[in-house]
Amino acid sequence: MATNKNRFSAKPQASLTPWLGIAAIIILFDQLSKITITKLFHLGEEKFITSFFNLTLAYNKGAAFSFLQNESGWQRYFFTAIGIGAAVYIIFLLKKHGGQRLFCWALALILGGAIGNVIDRLAYGHVVDFLDFHLRAFGHFPAFNIADSAICIGAGLFILDELRRVNR
Repeated sequence: MATNKNRFSAKPQASLTPWLGIAAIIILFDQLSKITITKLFHLGEEKFITSFFNLTLAYNKGAAFSFLQNESGWQRYFFTAIGIGAAVYIIFLLKKHGGQRLFCWALALILGGAIGNVIDRLAYGHVVDFLDFHLRAFGHFPAFNIADSAICIGAGLFILDELRRVNR
């Protein structure tokens, strides 16, 4: 007679739901902020906030830091495909490693940011950027958005998780 010992002795897999919830919150804040900025600003308009930060409306047809911004338009589909592919793979990783909290936080932030920017590319053909940091000596950092911030924070957490894992 077969026993169910293996079924009960295996480590239960954590739920995917909290991680998808975090990604959904990032997408929501990202899209609401972009809608607000596009309603309040004209393209290129700037609003002084502090000596190192402005709000401005910018459209980015390229990737991070406006990489490939001035290409003929193929980059829209290329970066959309990369974003969708990354999202599918991240969901697979979240499902497989749902109990690894820091790793999953990193993936959830990256997932939310990737989908936020994919939505822009599909809806508008470009990504809406509006956060403009600058220093007098170095000029303006390329404008970015909440999705980009989530991706960068997620990447930082991913590196931290790997460093912690290596040091164990």
